[in-house]
Amino acid sequence: MSDPGIPGVSVVICAYTEDRWEDVLAAVASVRAQSRPALETLLVVDHHQALLDRLDKEYEDHKGTGEVRVLANAGPRGLSAGRNTGIAASRGGIVAFLDDDAVAERDWLRHLAEGYADPRVMAVGGRTEPVWASGRRPGWFPEEFDWVVGCTYRGLPRGRVRVRNVLGGNASFRREAFDAAGGFATGIGRDGNKRPLGGEETELCIRLGRARPDAVLLIDDRAVIHHRVPEAREHFRYFRTRTYAEGLSKALVARSVGARKGLESERRYTTRVLPAGVVRGLRDAVLARPGGAGRAGAIVAGVLAAAGGYLVGSVRARRGGATFSAGAVGKDGAGD
Repeated sequence: MSDPGIPGVSVVICAYTEDRWEDVLAAVASVRAQSRPALETLLVVDHHQALLDRLDKEYEDHKGTGEVRVLANAGPRGLSAGRNTGIAASRGGIVAFLDDDAVAERDWLRHLAEGYADPRVMAVGGRTEPVWASGRRPGWFPEEFDWVVGCTYRGLPRGRVRVRNVLGGNASFRREAFDAAGGFATGIGRDGNKRPLGGEETELCIRLGRARPDAVLLIDDRAVIHHRVPEAREHFRYFRTRTYAEGLSKALVARSVGARKGLESERRYTTRVLPAGVVRGLRDAVLARPGGAGRAGAIVAGVLAAAGGYLVGSVRARRGGATFSAGAVGKDGAGD
């Protein structure tokens, strides 16, 4: 049963390829099966007319009810503009985001919404579990780097806790958050090119904290989704590419909000969480446990790749070669 004091929740799912057709249908189905019903589900298609037409036809029966609405990304290509389009078109007092290749557990929205009983809360995120295409985690893949595949990683606090930023694939925001801080910045996250950038939700959350110093941001690890990890992302080549791209993204975030805030959580992660992971991996190697040396090596390689990306991104930013724009959210279904 919904708490009458908590606003209705609109769920935004951004899609960009027909290759994930079954995943998108599963994501929508998981929203429709929630114990706390969503006010609406908005499917935002990123500049792909065939997918837009196909989804529009698939959910044609829902046009009258508004339960599932299919929209075209009204901004530039990319995840940030797609989310901004969804925000602008949504009717809920809370806007939640679900990845197009993830399914939510039945109580996902209920746990997210419960956090908003406190009027200071402006954002609530959840826990994202990986579903490996091969059936199990690669032995060399460290849990400390599960963010590489869009999932909750070792080192994040457990329970319902206050955080600097939520993770975008499993997150929600009070509508007032966008009124105060604007939308997702374009030019930081993924924009349809081959480089897997990220960081747009971090930049937004830090910007929100500046606009509303009293804002509380939470993660509740009972709000669980299961995120599919394709086979191509189980290989070290993708791991190296994604960690390097994260360094590039962090440089842009630091440029936007300052290095102190932009790297605040990352300092603890690199000085405490990752060294402990290396020690754990080396200990497992000494004890002849499978994958220990590989995990320790992957952590070191990931740090070096991210550091390299950050240095390159910082130089580009200083030279003016990297641009982005904080997204304003309009009221007519388009990100302005």
